[in-house]
Amino acid sequence: MSDKQRLLLVEDDPSFGSVLKDYLVINDFDVTHAIDGEDGLTKFKESDYDLCILDVMMPKKDGFTLGKEIKELKGEQPIIFLTAKNMREDVLNGYKIGADDYVLKPFDSEVLLYKIKAVLQRNSGEDEKFEQDDFKIGKFNFNAKLRQLIYDGKSQKLSPKENELLRLLAVYKNDLMPREIALTRIWHDDNYFTSRSMDVYIAKLRKYLKQDAAVEIVNIHGEGFRLLVQE
Repeated sequence: MSDKQRLLLVEDDPSFGSVLKDYLVINDFDVTHAIDGEDGLTKFKESDYDLCILDVMMPKKDGFTLGKEIKELKGEQPIIFLTAKNMREDVLNGYKIGADDYVLKPFDSEVLLYKIKAVLQRNSGEDEKFEQDDFKIGKFNFNAKLRQLIYDGKSQKLSPKENELLRLLAVYKNDLMPREIALTRIWHDDNYFTSRSMDVYIAKLRKYLKQDAAVEIVNIHGEGFRLLVQE
């Protein structure tokens, strides 16, 4: 039996569905493709999946209806919705059903891949590292539970988003923190405006951390950030 994570992709566009399935298979997922909402519900009942990716606009049964029925069968089932619509009420409807994320078409396949990995990580034991509270960052002591960044006995109180962003950077210390992971975990979206908002918070954290010359947040163009700490 395969130890790959299993995805149920419900997409009625045969060409797009086939291309997306192939892309996910190449990235080491076991993917089942359903061609409409009814087919999706049948396939969901037939097997267990780590994540369901549901197109919203489909014949026979739309994605929201399917998502609601899936949640009734398995309340903890992770779901990502795909849609070409950018209506606020649709987004809210998806989250009310219990969606873990929402991706607007057309989208970069790599962004979807990051979101899939983020949702799967949140729903696995691996997520425990993201709940860590105490970090040593150079000469700084960072307590994420209290939102305190301490240097030389002086404490800087962080805002909630500053705190979560620094926590992620600290978890990935000296390694790449993908931009998409931060956006999906903290802002639950990755559009232009949330991306610019994150850049503002990165600038604030750099200001706080500049007291220690051995600590630096480096921008990895097009990919994310790296919290570099010279040990």
